[in-house]
Amino acid sequence: MTIGWREWAELSQWGIRLKAKADTGARSSAIDCAEITELPGDRVRFTVRLDRKDKKLVILEEDIVARKKVRSSTGPPTSRIFVETQLRLAGVEKRVVVSLVSRKRMINRLLLGREALARDFIVDPAVDHWATPRKLLRKQPAAGI
Repeated sequence: MTIGWREWAELSQWGIRLKAKADTGARSSAIDCAEITELPGDRVRFTVRLDRKDKKLVILEEDIVARKKVRSSTGPPTSRIFVETQLRLAGVEKRVVVSLVSRKRMINRLLLGREALARDFIVDPAVDHWATPRKLLRKQPAAGI
């Protein structure tokens, strides 16, 4: 499935939709979190930012699937917690692993790296929103995203 460098992605397990940037230069994916709290039993509670102004927040809990050092393009390596969720994009549904990190200064709340894109998506870097509309209507159903 061909997608543009930016698309609307649904994380259906969490009931949220975010504008995602497809980044073939990044290995792993990342989601913008305001707060990250480790819990007993290798679990984590985190607050996902749906917008840059912290007006729309969703609090979630998941099992920790990995802890890795990640080298960001903006600085030195940092240790991150990774969780797994269900991605729906352009009619494709798949399990993806995302790191929890503050992306508040970034335009897009979700970054989809090579591991999430592999085997299912071809990214056309010249196109913004190939498979999904540029703007979603408030009452638009999530199906097909």
